[in-house]
Amino acid sequence: MSAKPGGDAHQNLLSGLLVVDMSQFLSGPYASLRLRDLGARVIKIERPEGGDLCRQLYLSDTEIGGDSTLFHAINRNKESLALDLKSAEDLAALRALIAKADVLIQNFRPRVIERLGLGYDDVSKLNPRIVYASITGYGNEGPWVKKPGQDLLAQARSGLMWLNGDEGQGPVPFGLAVADMLAGASAAQGILAGLVSRGVTGRGTHIETSLLENLVDIQFEVLTTYLNDGQRPPRRSSANSAHAYLAAPYGVYRTADGYLAIAMTPIGKLADVLRFTGLDAYRADPSSWFTQRDEIKAVLAQFLAGASTDHWLSLLEPADVWCAKVLQWPELLSGEGFKVLDMLQTIEREDDVSVVTTRSPIRVDGKRPPVSRAAPRLGEHSRALRREFGLGEAEGKPH
Repeated sequence: MSAKPGGDAHQNLLSGLLVVDMSQFLSGPYASLRLRDLGARVIKIERPEGGDLCRQLYLSDTEIGGDSTLFHAINRNKESLALDLKSAEDLAALRALIAKADVLIQNFRPRVIERLGLGYDDVSKLNPRIVYASITGYGNEGPWVKKPGQDLLAQARSGLMWLNGDEGQGPVPFGLAVADMLAGASAAQGILAGLVSRGVTGRGTHIETSLLENLVDIQFEVLTTYLNDGQRPPRRSSANSAHAYLAAPYGVYRTADGYLAIAMTPIGKLADVLRFTGLDAYRADPSSWFTQRDEIKAVLAQFLAGASTDHWLSLLEPADVWCAKVLQWPELLSGEGFKVLDMLQTIEREDDVSVVTTRSPIRVDGKRPPVSRAAPRLGEHSRALRREFGLGEAEGKPH
């Protein structure tokens, strides 16, 4: 199979691999995005009417070419095949395509894909070499199976929200769909391992993960502490909190003109560098950096508010104190440290769609895999794909 559309063969590590992506929203499409960026060919299966629900999942009132900016960002350079899975004819066409695929990704609710006759057991009989990836909200068993596998709801059930924010704030969710993206990344890792195994054994495999499993996994650091420390619950700082378990001064502090982040630093060293005698009472007893964390942070916060961020950086950075100015997006995007990474690109489409978005975080031989085409129109490639894979013609279907 060709790794089209577009791309540099030298950097397409997964060139020749065909991925059939039956997933929607973020988790599955994020997995197939990682594979596409590395050269795999991704054919996105969508409903003829409306397509992937993410096309209409707006983060703002901005839409480009009739679709959300989110859809463009996560589905760049993929192909769209519109199929009605309630149609016997289209279901047969999908089976024919899957028989030729290397990877299948799906994030239907448990049992739904089986009712379509496209669960792993059925698909592996059709194509024993396929690497089949399933992403759910909460796995396949237990009382949560039928609950919506949505990012915020998974965060709510994971305990994660009690690690963010300050002590008096209540639960604070992440401002990103972390469950979806972590699950997608895990699925991509599993798929790549499955492909390596297939190269040795000649057999495919079933990769499974869920939003909740990934939210638990990302908490391994603090959960392991909790489970082996008498199950003492985490307690966030009353202010300037950045980590529920770490001692002062770890946190984010307001300065006269912005914010300053300070990581793990001995209080005595910090007092010396800042020339601040207000911390002297805590320098001799490291245990107080935990037990008197809120008190130390309050004293430090009042002191740091008296001068600019750049002033404090001029003292702290030469002394190798781990710290950083807290940037907002305009300052990040204009900074040379960001520009040198070359993490932004403009992707385009023939109907005058042009989207500025991020690039793959993975470099191959020093370069990022080139991608220049925007996300597909719904069913844009249906006619060509039907011809290429011998899926038959379907009258009245888009494109």
